[in-house]
Amino acid sequence: MPSLRDFDAAAFLRDHWQKRPLLIRRAFDDWTNPLAPDELAGLACEPEVDSRIVRHTGPQEWQLESGPFAPGRFGELGDSPWTLLVQAVDHHVPEVANLIEPFRFVPDWRIDDVMVSYAADGGGVGPHFDQYDVFLIQGLGRRRWRVGPKCDEASPLLPHDGLRLLAGFEATDEWVLEPGDILYVPPGFAHDGIAVGDDCITYSVGFRAPSRGDLVSAWADHVLDTLDEDDRYADPGLCPAANPGEITPDALARARDLVLGALGDQQAFVAWFGRHVTEPKDERIDWSPEEPLSADDLGELAHAAGTVRFERNPASRFSFVREASDAVILFVDGASFACSGAAASLAQHICAGRNFALAADALADADVMRLVIDLADRGCIAPADED
Repeated sequence: MPSLRDFDAAAFLRDHWQKRPLLIRRAFDDWTNPLAPDELAGLACEPEVDSRIVRHTGPQEWQLESGPFAPGRFGELGDSPWTLLVQAVDHHVPEVANLIEPFRFVPDWRIDDVMVSYAADGGGVGPHFDQYDVFLIQGLGRRRWRVGPKCDEASPLLPHDGLRLLAGFEATDEWVLEPGDILYVPPGFAHDGIAVGDDCITYSVGFRAPSRGDLVSAWADHVLDTLDEDDRYADPGLCPAANPGEITPDALARARDLVLGALGDQQAFVAWFGRHVTEPKDERIDWSPEEPLSADDLGELAHAAGTVRFERNPASRFSFVREASDAVILFVDGASFACSGAAASLAQHICAGRNFALAADALADADVMRLVIDLADRGCIAPADED
């Protein structure tokens, strides 16, 4: 599993996170590219994988195609510089999922996915800006990155149905990244990456930042689903109106309390938020096992080996909220689990790492056994293959 070399996470968060870009040369202790170009192309042919091809066909002209692609499509792209983009590759390739590990000084609920791009010489997606933090890891080949000033919704864009490309772009910094180099780009900063030579692979470890509008809309929709139709405005202490056209301060206060009382329930918001931010990125894939795991199955595994090792599904999202010193709510893939005692300790342990082990005596706890079986039957964890 890759690890960052001589990297001060606290200093990075203080000086660069969501403030300014940072180039990190030779970022890893021992860099090995985890995914071959042919493997990436194979993923782009799968119907459950989101993929795109972007071709640069002229000055300020790009063409966009959406996958899945026929295997022969890549040989038909011709001489125009092109890029293949494949989303959420970490969900399908454990070695790519391992690239998230060095950046887990940022909370897991902020992680979006690892997008992987392959570009022919001169390929790129054009100058653009994103509304999320991203670590751009050069995996194979070389890519020239130009970074410009911070943009916003008023920044002029080129007319294009599928790509948000900047109409004007002036770089303030420029670097050519080699394998193992990283470029961090905060939200809003203009950037443009162009492959220098063929076989250029870049891994984009992206961190989502929900907009205020998205959160308000999703929370309000959830609250609406929980309201009783009979829960209505009431004014049993109404006095005769001095002027029937006036909306009185008392009426305004009642209406405001009716609305904010429903939206301001702290405990309900906590439960909703944890489920909301851990919802699966892609509902098309069912990771549940063909045969449910039973307590007897776990007992046999523990008896045979003394401990049972488990691995987290790289596509699953795990987070928790602490309720008390010995109680947490565990959120996994949009579901919640109230845990206390040994089960709460296990929930935090699962969230901390990508794999864990349980001894036979730990599995003797009924709450621990129940939690493990539930997560395994949902496809969120699985006993590790000892081979």
